[in-house]
Amino acid sequence: MKKLIVILCIIAFSATVAFAIDSYQVTGTVTDVKADKITVKKGKENFEIAKDAATPTKGDVKVGSKVTVKYTMKATGIEGKEETKKKEETKKKK
Repeated sequence: MKKLIVILCIIAFSATVAFAIDSYQVTGTVTDVKADKITVKKGKENFEIAKDAATPTKGDVKVGSKVTVKYTMKATGIEGKEETKKKEETKKKK
């Protein structure tokens, strides 16, 4: 019975860590709100985060409000570049 509980705890912890890796949050003051983005100032840094109509929003979010924005980073495209070695070989051939 103890083994089962330990195994379940390990699985639950692993799942939590796996989901937490890709999520972030920033807390600060709203400096701009538009239909497609929100800008939050934290210290001297501005975070401009995309949003849409499906983004869940709780409370009245307006310029000057203190908010916590939870977000993820997702690649929209990946482009491979030539390796430096290949470039050097090309230059030597010329």
